[in-house]
Amino acid sequence: MKGLTPKKIVEELDKYIVAQKDAKRSVAIAIRNRWRREQLAEDLREEVLPKNIIMIGPTGVGKTEIARRLANLVKAPFLKVEASKYTEVGYHGRDVESMIRDIVEFSVNMVKTEKMEDVKQKAEKMTEERLLDLLLPLPPKKEPKEGEVAPDAKALEEQHQSTREKFRVKLRENKLEDKIVEMSVSEKPMVFQGVVAGIEEIGVDFQNMIERMVPPKSQTKKMAISEARRVLMQEESEKAIDKEKAIKEAIERTENYGIIFIDEIDKVASKEGSHGPDVSREGVQRDLLPIVEGSTVVTRYGMVRSDRILFIAAGAFHVSKPSDLIPELQGRFPIRVELEALGKEDFKRILTEPKNALIKQYTALLGTDGVNLTFEDDGIEEITELAVQVNTKTQNIGARRLHTIMEKLLEEISFDAPDANEKNITINSAYVKDKLQDITKDEDLSRYIL
Repeated sequence: MKGLTPKKIVEELDKYIVAQKDAKRSVAIAIRNRWRREQLAEDLREEVLPKNIIMIGPTGVGKTEIARRLANLVKAPFLKVEASKYTEVGYHGRDVESMIRDIVEFSVNMVKTEKMEDVKQKAEKMTEERLLDLLLPLPPKKEPKEGEVAPDAKALEEQHQSTREKFRVKLRENKLEDKIVEMSVSEKPMVFQGVVAGIEEIGVDFQNMIERMVPPKSQTKKMAISEARRVLMQEESEKAIDKEKAIKEAIERTENYGIIFIDEIDKVASKEGSHGPDVSREGVQRDLLPIVEGSTVVTRYGMVRSDRILFIAAGAFHVSKPSDLIPELQGRFPIRVELEALGKEDFKRILTEPKNALIKQYTALLGTDGVNLTFEDDGIEEITELAVQVNTKTQNIGARRLHTIMEKLLEEISFDAPDANEKNITINSAYVKDKLQDITKDEDLSRYIL
């Protein structure tokens, strides 16, 4: 993380996300402060807590994407939750502490996957040996009958070993991928996750308890070598890693580097003196407060502290405003950044500039069917113009409108691509108008189709 300066973080985010300079700078500073905190003396380090962020802006401008790309960049455990899912606390909504349990679960899987990659070579060797055992099991030992000469055990062993090596060569050359073998597969008992989450709250690791009480069932299955290799590789990788060490590292990573993105925070903001549903919304805020402020949550892997997790909240705040949140919660989100609504020029850049630009995606996808798709400048201009029109006339969903327009525009090409005689297709202004003009002229059609 040392090499990730704020400037470099912003440069990396620029590769995928158009505009939103202020938001990028805020998250870049927050991430750099994590590295700075690690350089401090231990007594001071404990006092430095992350400065949580509220992103304010309409839908489809990049709030979630910034947080997700940031987490991928720093390889941090990342969880996206929606505040509205907790609206009816104690009734239908989930307990707010479940977000900590969820991010720990994600972190454990993340660390285990990394550790399994480290032991990949060892697991591959063990998997190969087990596949050879399935393909060529040891012949059963037979006691010679009276009068019979006992077979030469050494010669039999050499013959078996020689045949095994021939199979090994074929296995490595992938010549036996379709051969069917029988193998024993263990199936863990299924545990109802809702029950697990409820019992975890009182400090009981219910899932592990059930797994110990109810032994895994073994079932003999027939499968191709290609499938058997995948199953055995998973088993051998899990055997080769130190699970306790992986869990400990996962908890540390969650506590020190975890990022929780709370979307739709504006949906739980309520105006002062309100009654009815607003009381429930305030209850959600009060439940969120100790998690964001810093508390210890019981998970199936142990106790996890939330005070050093970075919380990024986001909302459109069309009806409410950040000051409608309870003062205590406002205080836990000291950094507020407003994201700009996207215009026509931004849409052009989104279509063409980022690494994951929509035009690049569709060109590559249709290229797999041999179709050569070319977008001319006037075609791109027309697409962005239509996106702005539809956003203005119906609901402004930001850059997400480009996805619906592109999908409708290329629907016929995508359907016909495998069988099309003409493989070179140009998307220009005339083509876009021909396919979409009737829809965009009719507001009702725009509302339901685009």
